[in-house]
Amino acid sequence: MIEIKRIYDEEKRQSGYRVLVDRIWPRGLKKEDVKADLWLRDVAPSSELRKWFGHDQDKWPEFKKRYFRELQGKKDDINIILEKERRGKVTLLFGAKDVEHNNAVALKEYLEKKRRGKRAA
Repeated sequence: MIEIKRIYDEEKRQSGYRVLVDRIWPRGLKKEDVKADLWLRDVAPSSELRKWFGHDQDKWPEFKKRYFRELQGKKDDINIILEKERRGKVTLLFGAKDVEHNNAVALKEYLEKKRRGKRAA
């Protein structure tokens, strides 16, 4: 099972293996205070894509298409997450304020399609 959670939210014991999936470290948090098992910054969207998107909801469908294309070249990072998920729950952590339109939401969708053997469009 893959869940997503904002890194600023309170951690719960049942959150499983916690993976920070942002390229940039979340503002105002010290590394020693963050309860993350792994920081996979390379699975995050490229800086160019992140800046282009700018959390503009109108760009969301196109953002996902472009991000999914980028993820096709990040098989090692994708496999790390999928392997952890085979062993138990994985929580993808993100820092964005928008909880519906961010890279963790898109990454979860991509991972679920990969797990089911479908091509992420």
